Amino acid sequence: MKILILAASVLVGWFLFADAGLAEDWPQWLGPNRDSVWREKGIVKKFPERGLPVRWRVEVGGGYSGPAVADGRVFVLDYVRSAGKALDSTDVRSQLEGTERVLCLNVEDGSLLWKHEYECPYHIAYPGGPRATPTVDGRRVYSLGAEGDLFCLDVADGRVVWSKQLCKEYQTESPLWGFCGHPLVDGQKLICLVGGTDSVVVAFDKTNGKELWRSLSATDPGYCPPTLVTVGGRRQLVIWDPEAINGLDPDTGAVYWSVPLKPDYGMSITTPRQYGSFLFASGYVKVGALLKLDPKPAAEIVWRGEAKTAVYCCNSVPYIEDGIIYGVCTTGGQLRAVELMTGDRLWETFAPTTGRRRASHATAFLVKHEDRCFLFNEKGDLILARLSREGYDEISRFHVLEPTSTSGGRDVVWSHPAFANQCVYARNDKELVCVSLAAD
Repeated sequence: MKILILAASVLVGWFLFADAGLAEDWPQWLGPNRDSVWREKGIVKKFPERGLPVRWRVEVGGGYSGPAVADGRVFVLDYVRSAGKALDSTDVRSQLEGTERVLCLNVEDGSLLWKHEYECPYHIAYPGGPRATPTVDGRRVYSLGAEGDLFCLDVADGRVVWSKQLCKEYQTESPLWGFCGHPLVDGQKLICLVGGTDSVVVAFDKTNGKELWRSLSATDPGYCPPTLVTVGGRRQLVIWDPEAINGLDPDTGAVYWSVPLKPDYGMSITTPRQYGSFLFASGYVKVGALLKLDPKPAAEIVWRGEAKTAVYCCNSVPYIEDGIIYGVCTTGGQLRAVELMTGDRLWETFAPTTGRRRASHATAFLVKHEDRCFLFNEKGDLILARLSREGYDEISRFHVLEPTSTSGGRDVVWSHPAFANQCVYARNDKELVCVSLAAD
């Protein structure tokens, strides 16, 4: 009998370990593949009537930086203000004194494992805190602060491996809304938006910070993260600055192609989306285009958005499936479905964003999971819904946390959550919350 009990215990333990082994990390912006897809199994199909279980809540400072989750740790950037007044304005730089921090927390209970902090005066608009999601790469985590403080830290203890102050080293000024381009690891390279002469984008050696190459000039680097695409077996690095969207050789920075695409106020923000050999980019106010990529490499415009076509994303990233673009339009806050090949609109709804009315920059972040989609909106609600050509079908909704930032006279939370370990991790300017999404 004892042998049978022991064997059963070992078997149960093996299944638990195997199930834990299926847990998927969220080590960077938009997930493991930067594609807004969560592939973990055992996830709830409908939220329970009693609500989702909150595993833990921990206090954090201000920031728009989304969390990253890897190897049992949660990484997030925040800002602790000491002096100055933040202005509710999109085009006025505020003067603030404070400390930027990189926090490393235990994924099980949110307890602090280590923190790296440094004094960082802010001179940017919407100075709520850092913008860029940390990028975890094995034993290193890379953080980019709102004023261009770039750090490579040891995952184990937060020790500084190398660092750079981008504004100082490249004789440039932080963009109006701060540095936002989430750092990208590509092989031995760490690729970042920087700014300055011939250095809109710079590739550093990820182990020591040595510059490997620099490329592009523009009036401003913009806010759009470096994005890798592969067409016809050939890799291209897509950089969208406020003047043009560009395709580069990721190994040398050489420019393959460049197509003019100028959003208003220099707001090249949203990550371009690849769908086969096509690339969709959109921005403020009504600037959007579908490009056909050629493995030569080259690119040409298929269509440009007009007043009554396309979707114009800004705060959030669209998702493309079965030839349909799903995205939240910055002009009014509608979730829209748009034909990829024509730009024609199929339907729109305010249900997952504002509820019933238009609101500039209303936001919901979309993450695909199996046949459904998780949407985290600016009210702090997590929504489970089906998106299709026919329309928006909401399944469940759960209020995760309170909106603590202000925009246009309304309270918002504008931070992309992370999905990992059968949980969602979301933050505002006061707390980071872990909510279980495991099926019963």
